[in-house]
Amino acid sequence: MPQINKTRSHSAVPGEDDRLTRLRAALTVFFFLDGFVFAGWVVRIPAIKHQTHASAGSLGLALLGVSAGAVVTMTLTGRLCRRFGSHLVTVWCAALLSLTVVLPPLTHSAPALGAVLLLFGAAYGSLNVAFNSAAVDLVAALGRPVMPSFHAAFSLGGMVGAGLGGLVAGALSPTVHLAGLAVTGLVVTAAAGRVLLRYDAPAPATAAAAPAAVTAAQETAPAPRGLGPRNRGPVIVFGLVALCTAYGEGALADWGALHLTQDLHSSPGLAAAGYSCFALAMTAGRLSGTTLLERLGRSRTVVAGGATAAAGMLLGALAPAAWAVLLGFAVTGLGLANIFPVAVERAGALAGPSGVAVASTLGYGGMLLGPPAIGFMAEWFSLPTALTSVAVLAAVAAVIGFRARHAAAG
Repeated sequence: MPQINKTRSHSAVPGEDDRLTRLRAALTVFFFLDGFVFAGWVVRIPAIKHQTHASAGSLGLALLGVSAGAVVTMTLTGRLCRRFGSHLVTVWCAALLSLTVVLPPLTHSAPALGAVLLLFGAAYGSLNVAFNSAAVDLVAALGRPVMPSFHAAFSLGGMVGAGLGGLVAGALSPTVHLAGLAVTGLVVTAAAGRVLLRYDAPAPATAAAAPAAVTAAQETAPAPRGLGPRNRGPVIVFGLVALCTAYGEGALADWGALHLTQDLHSSPGLAAAGYSCFALAMTAGRLSGTTLLERLGRSRTVVAGGATAAAGMLLGALAPAAWAVLLGFAVTGLGLANIFPVAVERAGALAGPSGVAVASTLGYGGMLLGPPAIGFMAEWFSLPTALTSVAVLAAVAAVIGFRARHAAAG
């Protein structure tokens, strides 16, 4: 992960800057929409559990449908992006996500819920691969590390979707609420999709347009060659970095509040603030991610982020006071904020949509691995001890980033 050049690229082609600006705005909208729709579904899970009369165990199995659908289709989506283009696939997957979010409240049993969640998960996973692939192309064309800004939009969409869902939960049934999300999603997809479908994927910055930017692009964003023997290893390494950081996000989402209530005897309101502190800090970190990457470079950002997250999670897991735990969760969110976007962008720069698919699949696997792994370790040891595994994997991501930088320097 060599350092990047700080110089912005300026296109010599008339209208090129405007085209890239429009593409960036449209992709930002799709990232926001993805987080918004998914969070809207998540906040209605309790009501749909009641509607389907599902036990905790059967609901857990049904919810695995989201994960299974996503993981199974991510690799296929990489191939579709190579064949039809990431812009077209992004639009179709966003439309499919909007359509399938209406299905869960129409079910009346856990098996039926699991079946429709397979479709919803397939759309969700496919959209993540498609718009990340499109974003990788745009990053290369801009010559600037703007990937964190897209993921900040996803985080903001999730926060808005969850907040709105909480507000309407008492007034609207899940059917009406999610139908509203579907209509909103289709309208937004039609509007933003017109921009994506109007333009092909942009080419990387050229020497005639931006000599300094091209030097950086050649050093940090080689032309995607597909997932061949030469770059399969590095792509998997970036995927493991994504796994290490997504593990922490999944673990804190499911176990952070329980740690505050069970181990520190906090009130439910204070416990709910735990993940909010983490999510807010992660969003803030991603909003400032481009500036951070331009100043530190990708390698130092990964190293500093992993070390910061490790220190924050040790505080969050082992501190005896609730305020210190909340501080630790926030520091963890700041540390992890930009590592996943960097890992996905690097994998995409090496191997195109196939690289994005591999890194996303491994990262998503880490998010799935986190909650059950924490649960098993909590039974064997204790929940605070189990949560320190988040710090361990964040430190592993930092070590990988440092070794990659050392190798590049040598």
